[in-house]
Amino acid sequence: MAKIIRKPVPPKAAVTKKKAKTAAAKPKARPKAAKTNAVKSKPTKPWTPAEIHEVFSRFRKANPEPKGELEHVNPFTLLVAVVLSAQATDAGVNKATRALFEVADTPQKMLDLGEERLREYIKTIGLYRTKAKNVIGLSAKLLSEFGGEVPHTRAEIESLPGAGRKTANVVLNMAFGEHTMAVDTHVFRLGNRTGLAPGKTPLEVELGLEKIIPSEFMLHAHHWLILHGRYICLARKPRCEVCLINDLCRWPEKTV
Repeated sequence: MAKIIRKPVPPKAAVTKKKAKTAAAKPKARPKAAKTNAVKSKPTKPWTPAEIHEVFSRFRKANPEPKGELEHVNPFTLLVAVVLSAQATDAGVNKATRALFEVADTPQKMLDLGEERLREYIKTIGLYRTKAKNVIGLSAKLLSEFGGEVPHTRAEIESLPGAGRKTANVVLNMAFGEHTMAVDTHVFRLGNRTGLAPGKTPLEVELGLEKIIPSEFMLHAHHWLILHGRYICLARKPRCEVCLINDLCRWPEKTV
């Protein structure tokens, strides 16, 4: 009888090791990047002047006299409140300034209060140490250069410690009735999301909105937009179903 010769079978451990080595050598495919809020759909169809007029007519009808939510008693306390509101909520600022403005509602009273005591009043607000230093600094400058009064020009307000363009626009609008457009995160989001005034920077959005909004609406326009962004056109989950302008909005991802 012929002798049957069989080839030796490699040990299982060796096979497993070989497969593991091959798998390690082969790079894994990268998972597809998940979609996030950073990916934005851009509106394409431009707004007509008639549509823009309609938008702000609706805002005016729903809220004829919109008010800013920062509590204040005069231009100086408004200025201070806006400076304190950077990277903070209006509600948080109001909670701190109610007691503060009872004892320091003028630049001189604020200087008399002093930076250390001021910090105690505003310590619940983010960056309170830097903000306290700025408030004391702007109070001193108002007294030394502006007779203790808040100036009426953007450049002069921006020259004060802690006050930027947005601060100046808010003060000019709310204290002096100027037709300015203060662009915060809400207005910036609305300008881009709705397609009303797309821009890569707050200044681009500001100038774009000023260019298209009719003069009759400009006094209250920034309040309408801020409030709409704060309570309706939210960053993560816009409430499109209750939006006053959902039929006109150009956002491709709106849910109505």
